Amino acid sequence: MESSLVLSGHKKLIVRQIHEMAELFGFETRNKYAILNETGQQVGFAAEQQKGFLGFLLRNFLGHWRSFAIQFFDAERKPTLRAEHPFRFFFQRLEVFDQSGRSIGAIQQRFSILSKRFDVQNPAGMTLFEVASPIWRIWTFPFVHDGRTCATVAKKWSGGLTELFTDKDNFLVEYADPGLSEDERKLVLAAAVFIDLKYFEQKAS
Repeated sequence: MESSLVLSGHKKLIVRQIHEMAELFGFETRNKYAILNETGQQVGFAAEQQKGFLGFLLRNFLGHWRSFAIQFFDAERKPTLRAEHPFRFFFQRLEVFDQSGRSIGAIQQRFSILSKRFDVQNPAGMTLFEVASPIWRIWTFPFVHDGRTCATVAKKWSGGLTELFTDKDNFLVEYADPGLSEDERKLVLAAAVFIDLKYFEQKAS
């Protein structure tokens, strides 16, 4: 059955990391996220698939360098999207596939000193969007095509104790261009998870 997670009807989405108690004690747990619409209704969720003791060790000692997969589900828990992260020490990459296994593109980190920078690519490796967080707004990530911002992902403050003792993050995804294709919207959604894992996970430092 075709997935019901259709993004073309949404102007904004909230990607909210699901907190687990072990993070209060400094342990990295399996990354899980709720995907909400503008009214706060859950329309999907995503979860890291690497389970067990080996997954625990890799998360806590290799952080975002490890290989792992993030599975996206619709509200009825049917798989809709899969993002795979190969093992890399430099220039992290997230390859994105639909529920049938068809590649829809990738998120590729680029070299940068003064900003957090990556490209969103189509299946042929051509750049769809260039993303670089401005120095004065380091938690905001505009997705730019031909000088025009087509979408934005912004990290939102989660609250004092949450920020201090866990890496629980909330991200606002805004689709500024109504002409974005469904695949492009899914790549932006996957990029929000990439941003959290690459730049805000505890082991990212």
